[in-house]
Amino acid sequence: MTTVEVVETVNSNAQSVWDILGNFGGLTVGGSITAFSVEGEGVGAVRTITMGGADIVERLEEFDTGAMALTYTIINDDCPLPVSGYSATIKVTSNGDNACTVEWVGTFEPKGAPEEAASDVVRGIYTGGIAGARKATGS
Repeated sequence: MTTVEVVETVNSNAQSVWDILGNFGGLTVGGSITAFSVEGEGVGAVRTITMGGADIVERLEEFDTGAMALTYTIINDDCPLPVSGYSATIKVTSNGDNACTVEWVGTFEPKGAPEEAASDVVRGIYTGGIAGARKATGS
């Protein structure tokens, strides 16, 4: 298994960042995302993200509001990302009133691409998600 870990400090309240990154149904259409939908609520909910005419289907496996952590998996074998057996966890930890640490860790087997290339794609998703939280919180 390959592991990609991104740990970044965000200069914003942990709860504000968690409200964004912990919202499994909170993605919006724009940029490379051309469609988005969610079926169900809470653990077991499934979201479909359409990018470039292909779907990434993810299921929420664990959700802990108190710990500000969630785990999700990709469940479709025809996922356009160069990964299989993918699972990721997002955790937000408070560093005081106006700072927090976001830890986003994923494990997977590279599929159809070298390990380094697959890791770069996954790392880009994580850093982009954290950058989006920064932008949304004005930090």
